[in-house]
Amino acid sequence: STWHSSRSSCRCPHPQPGAEPAHETSLSACGMKCAVRRESLVSVCSARIFALYWSPTNFLVHRFHLLLPFCLYLKYIFMRCVYLPMQLNQWPQSVSARFQYSIYPISFSVGDAEEWKKLFKPCAAQRLFLPIILKDVDSLLYVDTDVLFLRPMDDIWMFLKSFNESQLAAMAPEHEVPKIGWYSRFARHPFYGVTGVNSGVMLMNLTRIRRTLFKSSLIAGGLLWEDLLHPLHQKYKNHITWGDQDLLNIIFHYNPENLYVFPCQWNYRPDHCMYGSNCKGAEQEGVSILHGNRGVYHDDKQPAFKVVYDAIRNFPFEDNMFQSLFYPIQNKFLDTVNTLCGRIPQVFLKQIEKAMKTVFEANVVRHVRPHK
Repeated sequence: STWHSSRSSCRCPHPQPGAEPAHETSLSACGMKCAVRRESLVSVCSARIFALYWSPTNFLVHRFHLLLPFCLYLKYIFMRCVYLPMQLNQWPQSVSARFQYSIYPISFSVGDAEEWKKLFKPCAAQRLFLPIILKDVDSLLYVDTDVLFLRPMDDIWMFLKSFNESQLAAMAPEHEVPKIGWYSRFARHPFYGVTGVNSGVMLMNLTRIRRTLFKSSLIAGGLLWEDLLHPLHQKYKNHITWGDQDLLNIIFHYNPENLYVFPCQWNYRPDHCMYGSNCKGAEQEGVSILHGNRGVYHDDKQPAFKVVYDAIRNFPFEDNMFQSLFYPIQNKFLDTVNTLCGRIPQVFLKQIEKAMKTVFEANVVRHVRPHK
């Protein structure tokens, strides 16, 4: 395992000069549990794997905005020794050259910070404040720490180009089947569409969010994003279960024209297979982004998800993708066939297999000279 580090390995990251354009991604590694910090690292690792192997000649830079609890932020500022940055610095130069990161303290600009921190999970509500914190960032991909990329993360940005003039955020549906959906059965507040949306993978045009006036049930006119958050939370805080995700559902219930909905394979969760396969996009194209909510990476309730997480966590950079990623997943899936998710390995493997094919064609086929 490569997850422990000595103090001597700490070093401060230096920005890469002239590294434009860049795709910006954010995640919040809040809470003191080791599992949360490891998840954050493995999530970033998955992004790096497919950026490196899928498109070895694409030098688009990826910038990660990492939000840490204030105590860890201070430790990073004064000692440069915080688990996540330390591990990011240890990856090979050939990998890390395309990745930059910035560290920010968790902060909430309106309302009671302690109340926001305790909304659903520790600091999950931080995503609501990203348009305020990252004032110089135009567009951003936010992912939960339990998200894994199974194809180049650049690909999700194609949805941003599909936005019309009013759309400013994109998420996947919470469920594909209304009769088994949580919002359609249990929600005690307004929500988007028929089944609601899941905020674990959220693409945002922050510039549009900052300048838009949002309709709500609070006042007759519109409110700016920063002015909307606190009164909205105060009105609904006794009626919401999933914290900030519920608040986002309420916002886009009243402003549906502002939301772009992308397909379920871009936020594939246990709910898409644990009751039977119900994400048609994943069946056809494979999973693009795996979201291991419900803590499935750390227990045996949905071993198919844990198999993928463990393979990426243990993947040695600059190694053979088939031998060190595809084959271990394929082999371990044999032990998961007693679960409904484990019976559809092709859904989890299709995009990885596509990546291997691309690498093979780039490194072998195109370099073989035809016989004269």
